[in-house]
Amino acid sequence: MIKQLGLLAFLSLATPGVAAAASEATLFRLFLTDGTSVVSYGEFARVDDRVIFSMVMGGDAEPRLHAATLPASAIDWTRTDQHAASTRYQWYAQTRGEEDFLFLSNGVAGVLNDVLLTPDRTRALEVAQQARATLAEWPRAHYGYRQQDVQEILSFLDEAISDLRAAAGMISFDLALVATPPDTVLQPLATMPSLREQIDQAFRVAALTERPSERVALFQDALLLLDEGGAVIGPADAAALRRLAETGIREEQTIDARYGDVARRLMTAANRGASRARIGDVQRVLGRIPREDARLGRRRPEMVQALQASVQAQLDAARHLRLLRDQWAIRISLYREYQRTVGVQLLQLVKSQPALEAIRRLDGPTPDALETLQARLRGGAERLDRIRPPVDLRITHDLLVGAWRFAENAVNGRYQAARAASVTTAWEASSAAAGALLLLSRVQQEIRELLEPPRLQ
Repeated sequence: MIKQLGLLAFLSLATPGVAAAASEATLFRLFLTDGTSVVSYGEFARVDDRVIFSMVMGGDAEPRLHAATLPASAIDWTRTDQHAASTRYQWYAQTRGEEDFLFLSNGVAGVLNDVLLTPDRTRALEVAQQARATLAEWPRAHYGYRQQDVQEILSFLDEAISDLRAAAGMISFDLALVATPPDTVLQPLATMPSLREQIDQAFRVAALTERPSERVALFQDALLLLDEGGAVIGPADAAALRRLAETGIREEQTIDARYGDVARRLMTAANRGASRARIGDVQRVLGRIPREDARLGRRRPEMVQALQASVQAQLDAARHLRLLRDQWAIRISLYREYQRTVGVQLLQLVKSQPALEAIRRLDGPTPDALETLQARLRGGAERLDRIRPPVDLRITHDLLVGAWRFAENAVNGRYQAARAASVTTAWEASSAAAGALLLLSRVQQEIRELLEPPRLQ
């Protein structure tokens, strides 16, 4: 069991987790295709066609960081990757490298000792082969650190494995080849940029970044650094850099304003065309967007993309509205015929509204008026039930029948309440009257909407 635990401790050295992050961030240098470079505080990340990294923008004991992005095409990846490999190697060598290698060497010595002392030669061979596979991967997982020394240790293991195979009478054997990472060419480590270098980097990244908001933020950070610079930067240089940053901010604001004005004008035209179902008008607006973008220098691709999506949505809405209006033109005669069919009954309900309001308020009407209403409403619901409305008016017609029945119940209930002087029955009649008024209002609204051309929602 002790031997197995020792082997497990040795095998754990092959995992990248050994190379844990140092307490302080490592500085990396991103080389640009124009020959200049910027310093990344900590690791950088390449995501699709962008590179994300942190820039130091002021601060003494606690660096003030700015999250920046650059197009991947702006990076000289050969030089950047070489410098990153050198940085990681040196960082690891200075922090954990020697300690881990010493632990590795001791682990190998322990495994070789176990191999020699284990009476089971087959088991000894398995242990030796596992140790070899782990050792062969160690340089790749540890930035190529001491890989020449690891190769020498591997040769000792190979001899032990060869002897074990011979002792077991094995003639053939498998040869596992692991590619050795190339030797790391050490380069000077990046150092914390000075205040002037931080300002220069801000302007450099601002010139390359594709995001206007980030350019403005970099210019603003540069102005803040200039305020903090004091005597570090000469007055003439500080004034020139300040003018450059302020000019950059104004230029971005001007471009934003111009694109905003174009977007408002084009969206107004698109909305107007869509509300009138004029598909051609909206299509022409969509065609104007690239021309307006070209006139403004193609400086806001994200705004243009959003504008195109919004106008396209209006175009889709215009096409749908056109279909709805065509459908309405086909069915308007049916709607008007239905209005004529139920017009008399609907008018009777409308004339009954004052009485129904009085019933709802528990304030009349007089018994004579109630009797007149009873006679006027009697049998109306059955007559409405016999009408067969168009399919898309079925719900509206059901509401009309319901309004009529509520009105009948309200009038009959109020009459019974008056005969019995029952407040409870009067309240029931009030509820029925409220229902009749609500449904009648909805029926009137839906019929009005059906008789008008569809509108853009």
